[in-house]
Amino acid sequence: MKGAKQMIHQNWESKSSIKKVKCIHTDASKYIVNRVLTVGKEYEVKNETEEFYFVVDNTGKVGGFYKDYFQTI
Repeated sequence: MKGAKQMIHQNWESKSSIKKVKCIHTDASKYIVNRVLTVGKEYEVKNETEEFYFVVDNTGKVGGFYKDYFQTI
């Protein structure tokens, strides 16, 4: 569609990172995150909200995760 606005999440993978964070745990009470995050690994942050970091995870795709899984480096 010519002239259509692209939704912001559609270009996150190609967007430059805003910072790096390090995963400090994968102890999720509700979700299984140890399949896509690795403790001790650094991740590129593509977007951030008050509650979440949107990072390029182990699958190579952007996923949203609670900030308490990370520390800023």
